[in-house]
Amino acid sequence: MIYQEGYVYHIKDEYFEKVKDSKLMQNKENGAYRPTFYCLRDENWMVPLSSRVNKFQAIYDKQVQKYGKCLTIVIGEFDGKKAAFLLQNMFPVTEYYLDHIHTRNSNPVPVKHSIHRTISTNMKQLRQLHARGKKVVFPDILRLERLMLTELKIKDTNDE
Repeated sequence: MIYQEGYVYHIKDEYFEKVKDSKLMQNKENGAYRPTFYCLRDENWMVPLSSRVNKFQAIYDKQVQKYGKCLTIVIGEFDGKKAAFLLQNMFPVTEYYLDHIHTRNSNPVPVKHSIHRTISTNMKQLRQLHARGKKVVFPDILRLERLMLTELKIKDTNDE
C-alpha cells in the first residue's frame, strides 16, 4: 500500500502481535480499528487518535499549566469530530502493517493542515527530547524502531 502524509490509516493486528509492547494503545476501540495518523513520510511514524477528548483535554491543560505548553497531545478536529492526537503514544511502523486508509463515503479523510503542522513540529521536539534520554513517549520506540528497521533490511535483502 502506498500511503500519503496527512491522512489517517488503520494498522493491522499483526503489528501489535509482533511488537508486543504493553505501552502501545490497543488496536481496537469499541470493536472497531483505531484510526492512526501517519505523520512523517520519511520516517514512518504513527500517532494514535482518541475520541475521549475530555480525558485528554484535562491532561493537556495540566501540562500547559505546569510547563507552559503540551507537546504530547494535540486536540483538534478530524472527520467532523473533536479528537485527541496522542503523540505520547506514537510509534514507528512500515508500510506492510498498514491495513487501509480511513475513509468517509469512500473518500480518504485528510487531517487539517494546521493540525498536521503542529503534530509534525511537536513530534520532532519529542524525538529530540527522547534522544537526550527524556522519557516523553510511553512505548519503547527505540526497540520498535530497531524491529522495523531490521524487518526492512531483511525485506530488502530478500528482494535482491
